[in-house]
Amino acid sequence: MPKKTAKHIVIDARGINTSTGTYTERLLHYLQKLDKTNRYTVLIPSADKNFWKPYAKNFSVQFADYESYSLNEQLGFRKLVDSLQADLVHFTMPQQPILYRGRKVTTIHDLTLLRVYNSHKNFVVFKTKQWVGKFVFKRIARDNDEILVPTEFTKNDLVAFAPIAKDKTHVTYEAADIGQFKLEAYDIPFKKSIVNVGRHSDYKNIVKLAEAHQLLLKKYPDLGLVLVNPKDTAVQTNMQLFKERGYKNIHFTGKISKNQRDYIYKHATMYVTPSLHEGFGLGALEAMGFGMPVLSSTASCLPEVYGDGALFFDPLDAEDIAEKIDMVLSSEKLRKDLIQRGQKRWKWFSWERMAKETLAVYQKALAKD
Repeated sequence: MPKKTAKHIVIDARGINTSTGTYTERLLHYLQKLDKTNRYTVLIPSADKNFWKPYAKNFSVQFADYESYSLNEQLGFRKLVDSLQADLVHFTMPQQPILYRGRKVTTIHDLTLLRVYNSHKNFVVFKTKQWVGKFVFKRIARDNDEILVPTEFTKNDLVAFAPIAKDKTHVTYEAADIGQFKLEAYDIPFKKSIVNVGRHSDYKNIVKLAEAHQLLLKKYPDLGLVLVNPKDTAVQTNMQLFKERGYKNIHFTGKISKNQRDYIYKHATMYVTPSLHEGFGLGALEAMGFGMPVLSSTASCLPEVYGDGALFFDPLDAEDIAEKIDMVLSSEKLRKDLIQRGQKRWKWFSWERMAKETLAVYQKALAKD
C-alpha cells in the first residue's frame, strides 16, 4: 500500500479561549491522537500561549493577533494565512478573511447573529454586524469546500439561508467532557436551586426563567435561582431589572473557575435552559453528565440534542416553565428518571467521534480536484 502523503493543515483557533472554544480545544486534543501523518499549524492569540500547547510532534503553534470582524482580519490575517501555504485551512468560526482563495473548511456553530436581536448591544453597531454577517455567511456557503455544523437544525437553518451549502454541509455532533477539572467548593446559598450557566443575551431568555422562578416561590419559598456567568453588560442589566421588580432568591455568581462551576453542576438541584435559539446547547449536556436532571426549552436544536434526556417546556410561557420545574421538585421518581435518561443521553455524544468525522471531512476536501 502506498504511503500517504503528508498535507499541511492550518487550524484557526483564535477563539479557543472563548465561550465556543471548548469545541476547538477538544477537536485539537483528539486530532493529535488520531492523525500522525499530516502536519498542523494551530493559530492562537499570543495572550493564550499558556492556555493551549500541543503534545503531538506534528502540531505547532503560531500566534495570530487579529480581531474578529476587523479590517486587520481581512488584510493582515489573510496575509499570514497565505504565507503558511496550507493545503487546507479550517476556520473554526465564521470570522475569516473572505478573499482567502485556498482550500478551506468552516465550522458554523449557529445562525444566531442573523436570527435574533440583542438589545444589550448598540443598535446601529449590531445591525451593521448583522448585515456584514449575512454577507460573510453567504460567502462561506459559496466559497468553502466543506462546512461543519453541530446539529441537523443548524444545517437546515443554513441551507434555508443559503441553499448552495446543502451538499457540502456535514453534521458533526459535539459532546460534553466532565472530570477534566477537580471540583472546587462553591457556597450555593440555597438548599434547593435551579441553575443556568451561560450568557444573558436576549435569546437566552433568562428573564422568562426568572419569572417562572418567582412563581414557584409561593410553594417553595427557599428555592434559589443560581445564574453562572461573569457580570458583563447583559448580566448587569438583568440584575438591575430583577432588583426593580423585587425578585428574591436569585444569586449571580459572577466570574468563577471551571472547577467551581463543576461543583455547582454536581451539587445543585436541577439545570434549566430556557433558550429561544441555540446551535448545540453544551451547558445542559454537561449538567446531564454530572447527574443533574435537565429541563429544556422546545426551541431550535434543543430537542434534537437532549432527546428523551430532558423534560421540555414552552420557553415563552413562564407558567409552563414553573409547572415543569414543580413536577421535578415534587417527584423524586421523575427526578431520578431524568437523571438516568440524561446520563444515557450524555454518554451517546463523543468528542473523539466528532474529531474522526472532522478528519474525514478534511480528507474529502483535500481529495477535491
